[in-house]
Amino acid sequence: MSLSRPKFFTTNKRGENYELKSELNSEYRHHRKDAVKKVIANMTVGKDVSGLFPDVLKNMQTEDLELKKLVYLYLMNYAKTQPELVILAVNTFVKDSDDPNPLIRALAIRTMGCLRVDKIIDYLTEPLRKCLKDENPYVRKTAAVCVAKLYDLNPELAVEQDFVNSVLEMVADVNPMVVANAVIALTDINEATPDRNVFEIDTNTSNKLLHALNECTEWGQIAILTAIGDYKVSGPKEAESICDRVMPRLQHANGAVVLSAIKVLMINMKHIREESFVKSMCRKMAPPLVTLLSSPPEVQYIALRNISLILQKRPEVLSNEIRVFFCKYNDPPYVKLEKLEIMIKLCNDRNVDQLLSELKEYANEVDVDFVRKSVHAIGRCAIKIDEAAERCINVLLDLINTGVSYVVQEAIVVIKDIFRKYPHKYEGIIPTLCENLEALDEPEAKGSLIWIIGEYAERIDNADDLINIFLENFKEENPQVQLQLLTATVKLFLKKPNENQDLVQRILQTATTECDNADIRDRAYVYWRLLSTDPQAAKAVVLSEKPPIAGENDGVSPALLETLLYDIGTLASVYHKPAETFIAGKKFGADNVNKSMAEHTEEEDINAPPPQIQAAIKNNDIGNLLDLDWDAPTETPTSPIMNDGQQQGGSLSDLLSIGNSEAQTSPRTNNNSGNIDDIMSLFNSPTSGVQQSFANSPNPPQYQQQQNVMNDFTNDLFGSSPIQQQQPQQQQQNNTTKDPFADLF
Repeated sequence: MSLSRPKFFTTNKRGENYELKSELNSEYRHHRKDAVKKVIANMTVGKDVSGLFPDVLKNMQTEDLELKKLVYLYLMNYAKTQPELVILAVNTFVKDSDDPNPLIRALAIRTMGCLRVDKIIDYLTEPLRKCLKDENPYVRKTAAVCVAKLYDLNPELAVEQDFVNSVLEMVADVNPMVVANAVIALTDINEATPDRNVFEIDTNTSNKLLHALNECTEWGQIAILTAIGDYKVSGPKEAESICDRVMPRLQHANGAVVLSAIKVLMINMKHIREESFVKSMCRKMAPPLVTLLSSPPEVQYIALRNISLILQKRPEVLSNEIRVFFCKYNDPPYVKLEKLEIMIKLCNDRNVDQLLSELKEYANEVDVDFVRKSVHAIGRCAIKIDEAAERCINVLLDLINTGVSYVVQEAIVVIKDIFRKYPHKYEGIIPTLCENLEALDEPEAKGSLIWIIGEYAERIDNADDLINIFLENFKEENPQVQLQLLTATVKLFLKKPNENQDLVQRILQTATTECDNADIRDRAYVYWRLLSTDPQAAKAVVLSEKPPIAGENDGVSPALLETLLYDIGTLASVYHKPAETFIAGKKFGADNVNKSMAEHTEEEDINAPPPQIQAAIKNNDIGNLLDLDWDAPTETPTSPIMNDGQQQGGSLSDLLSIGNSEAQTSPRTNNNSGNIDDIMSLFNSPTSGVQQSFANSPNPPQYQQQQNVMNDFTNDLFGSSPIQQQQPQQQQQNNTTKDPFADLF
């Protein structure tokens, strides 16, 4: 008796594609239509349904427009992977291009243009020629865009078949939709071939474009306005005429149309000499720009970035509208920060009080970054408007009295800039700043307060005590703070030499021997050299009068501004950078991306398996993979250094033993001052002057011990041998250089 065994590897299920295939070949039209919809749905979510290509293709010849659109969509998606099968659809495309229904004619020519398969191009020319001359404007406007796609694939064929000239003639078409699409196609062709100016606008063409402007769709208006922006007017009268005809576009509901119209106005205003006309245009530009600020936050941000450029060129456009830029509680951070920048641009002596009260309110917000920017904006107002500086100082003092750490620190940074702008004018607030010394924990705030103490040391009675507080943790401080502390201590010493000799000696000693940062050591050596050779020169250098800082200019450069005015309403105006800097002059269409990905994958990969295994994988020859060695031995690269070393008697060994051999073969006879002499010899002077200059200090033995520590450190740093360190100090003691600090003490 035989037992029946379960069949684990057999199933009655055929799979989803099998079911779709049977439905696509159904005799009922509604079944076939539903099947195509399922195929499109699977394709949309990323499933591979390319195996159904022949079955979907059978449903092309149908009177149902919806089904035809779905099949055409499927063809456009899989034409790249099935170029041989797409040829089977050519007859249907040609037939549809002669269909009585203009929608089907336009659909056929648009789909043929989107297939982007070289084998289709030869069959595209005749249907395209007929559609360019079609009586229906919808077909003509579709054909115009198809010419641009053909030009991208095969420029020679598009020019040879006279398609480009046909599109040029369509600029004068009676239908505004056709004109707009012709302009879009010609603009794309111009961008594809920058060396050939295919589309050049003259006075006659500009009049035709302006005539079609009022009846176009919003995207057609943007294309036409962009083209008019590139047109160079012949004189002021023509510029005024263009501005008058473009002005109604400022009332459009689409923000992109408004920005494109403003771009045309800004470009042509440069050619208008009549000031009253320019002022009138500026007044009319303000309401649409304000209206853009009632849009969603993302649109607001784009509008604000463009407004920033417009205000830099024409500040009078929104000079009376500062209130609309006040921040709302629910504005996103990026909108608030951009509004702050524009408020500072619009700040003047008439509205500064209103702005200061608003900024003071912002300083009480919970968003720390926004609070810092608001406090910084108060300082920028003080620097920009001289008459408002005292009021800004009072607001900053009120904020310091709140005791909030990050507010106090940002205020001190800002006040340092105000001191630089107005030197010796507001020193009365320095005691208030010094009272908050304990609250500082950020490098920039510490550095700012140290700068103030050093700059006004003669007016601060306990300046040395304040400096000493910072010196306690000098080695742990941020380099920015250390540099400021070094400079401030030298300033204090030069202003009060009798009381601060030990202080400057200690910090110079610490900075030159115990700091790892080269910038700090170099600055300390420079100060040490200056003080030891010519104290009067040190005073002239360190305590020189510093020019007051000018009003800061956060805008773009004038040359860049002129370039960006032609890009208002585009991504370049949001980045405030020319388009070439972020697209590298390339068009990133689907074909370009695929091509760049293919080139990237073809590059040599160091981790790739050997060639024979790659070939087996490519041919799907799984059986051969078992016989191949994945870790095939690779050729060991030979080092040119090793080869040269063997031929030239081991030069590599010589290279690695330079220090030892040099110490053995060429003993040095330097004294124990070590490499300090080498450093000071850069200034054509020995170190004895430095050592002798501090010989008269109150604690010479202690300094001598510190000097030995410094010598040990520098000898270790530059590789001096222990024998050199044990040599006597007779040469230094014999040096009788005059003490350069004698005049100071």
